[in-house]
Amino acid sequence: MNINIQQPAPFDLVGKEILIAGTGVGFEGTLSVTLTEGHDQLDSFVNAGSLALRQFQGQVVVPDDNAFKLSRLFLTIADDTAGGDGGPPPSVTLSVLYGPLILPGYTGYRNRTVVSGDTLSAIAQDEYGDSSMFTVIQQANQHIVPDANVISAGMVLRIPRNDT
Repeated sequence: MNINIQQPAPFDLVGKEILIAGTGVGFEGTLSVTLTEGHDQLDSFVNAGSLALRQFQGQVVVPDDNAFKLSRLFLTIADDTAGGDGGPPPSVTLSVLYGPLILPGYTGYRNRTVVSGDTLSAIAQDEYGDSSMFTVIQQANQHIVPDANVISAGMVLRIPRNDT
């Protein structure tokens, strides 16, 4: 495999501008980028090496009028020009979490370490002034908090923000 995604990492919490970086080889230096959640799809590309493994970087900007319905997106980077043998092109796919569908007006997140006695409801009350917003915290951390009733001291949670 000649493609390695270094940014974003799996389950990173991303915003409308998704920075992408890694190493790869693509025909004429181009790798295709696809962002989807199964209902809608956004296509783009990044430039990479054409004859040797090279670093690439770029970004995908999710338009305001996107039709994404789910907060878990799948980012695929592929060399669509390879695999002339009829097989699938070399590609790498990873999941990212799309902040604007988790918290309207999403601008980023901050980390918070869980201490003994914390609950998601109590953290939501402290962070947002509304204990029912525990679902926002759970969605932003769904890869480590599959059950809102089970968190443990020492966990580092991402707390989505919508500061303007």
